[in-house]
Amino acid sequence: MSRRRRGPTPLPRLHRIELDGTGPEDVVFDHAGRVLVGLGDGRLLRIDLPERPGGRARVIEVGRTGGRPLGLDVLSDGKLLVCDAQRGLLRLDPDGTPGFDVLADSVAGQPLRFCSNAAAASDHTVYFTVSSRRYGLADWPSDIVEHRPTGLLARLAPGGEPEVLLDGLQFANGVALAPDESFVVVAETGARRLTRYWLTGPEAGHHDAFAQDLPGFPDNMARSPGGGFWVALAGPPAPPLDWLHRTAPPVRRAAAAVLRLLPPLPAHAAGVVEVDVQGRGIRQLADTERQFRMATGVAEHAGRLVLGSLVEDAIAWCDIR
Repeated sequence: MSRRRRGPTPLPRLHRIELDGTGPEDVVFDHAGRVLVGLGDGRLLRIDLPERPGGRARVIEVGRTGGRPLGLDVLSDGKLLVCDAQRGLLRLDPDGTPGFDVLADSVAGQPLRFCSNAAAASDHTVYFTVSSRRYGLADWPSDIVEHRPTGLLARLAPGGEPEVLLDGLQFANGVALAPDESFVVVAETGARRLTRYWLTGPEAGHHDAFAQDLPGFPDNMARSPGGGFWVALAGPPAPPLDWLHRTAPPVRRAAAAVLRLLPPLPAHAAGVVEVDVQGRGIRQLADTERQFRMATGVAEHAGRLVLGSLVEDAIAWCDIR
């Protein structure tokens, strides 16, 4: 990030809300201030946070995709956009008839697999990412290790077909629109950077670096109330991985093959970073007490920060204002 790097500030005490399933990978607030998450078994849950720590949360199921929901976004009419790693880009009504609409199940002539995150503009255009066209969710570390850029940023206009805006991204992940919708930002997990694609103005159709050398691997993103962006950090920088990325492709492929034979590495403690609308770092928060692992989703509402995780069977929240 462009401001001078400072050490992280400890996250306030996190309060866990245990779920009866694993992997609430993304978290979003609906228009009533309730949290929506998707689990590894395909269920979508709505969670009323307790009024105070120690209070009881209300958790209800609002839908099932039959696949693996990842990134979410709430539309202006209250319906929910769902990026499903197996089914594509979906839409459902949490308060309406059960079932979902398939908005897109292919892009660039290929089945839409590993659809990762989405953000909807005021004109109902949807911007969404495909993390990898080489590997699926179950084998995501191989894409990071091989470091072959096959991620996409795509756009779906109302009544249209998906079009690719950016190709060759390093594990495209979270996506968010600027407050004035002049640009869209996509997190490239494998490169530890945020990339900006201009939608209006003299640079429309071009892209540039929004924030580089992030203090961790960026995952899902959300607009912050201050006008910037929250970015979940799935893990801290890994110097051995940086070294591996500088080696020849056969070396990286061999390393990925070995990795697939090893037990999964322990997940790191949660971390998030907030950047402003120019991509400058505002603050970095880290879970120094290891209360929650591998933050892959983050959202803020009414002074509360909520975290999701690919590996936990809970979400976590804290007061930050």
